[in-house]
Amino acid sequence: MGKVIASITTSVDGYVTGPDDGPEHGLGRGGERLHYWVMGGPWTYEGGHDFAMHGPDKQFYDELVSTMASGVVGRGMYDAAGAWGGTNPFPGTLFVLTHRTANQPEAQSGFRFVADLDTALVQAAEAAGDGDVAVGGGADVIRQALAAGKVDELVISTAPVILGAGKRLFEGFDRDIDLQVAKVYSSPYATHVRYTVTK
Repeated sequence: MGKVIASITTSVDGYVTGPDDGPEHGLGRGGERLHYWVMGGPWTYEGGHDFAMHGPDKQFYDELVSTMASGVVGRGMYDAAGAWGGTNPFPGTLFVLTHRTANQPEAQSGFRFVADLDTALVQAAEAAGDGDVAVGGGADVIRQALAAGKVDELVISTAPVILGAGKRLFEGFDRDIDLQVAKVYSSPYATHVRYTVTK
């Protein structure tokens, strides 16, 4: 089995969304600035966007996903992303944590609904084989995985913005965890740090 790698983007003040996030504005009011690095520059929900990642952001992303063979995300992220149009855009099966497992997507979509984190991680590891398992948003899923001692690497992309409100990555988290900086990438839109979790 490979590593479990949790990754997420935050503001400088630690928010992973702006206020009022939901299906229409998945990243909340002003939260799209968190993902300028993903889109290759400024974008808005109303104005649309082109997926044009480049430079250090693309290098970071390509290296990160090159070892990914499956993933785990929360239902909130799945819904906010509009289920990525009904097809998993990431490598391998994407296991979605949800209490509503009855409306299971078709297998060919690349999504699998699972009711709890432990089951999701076990199934993702089986699906990944020797590859890595990605743990993505939301923040609650990452906090749970860290608290359970399941994360080998924590990857935080920090956008150069202070949101002042929204959902915080480490809201209510009370664990003491040592990290080692493994690699840093920087662009005008984000600083990406890959941390090894000391166990």
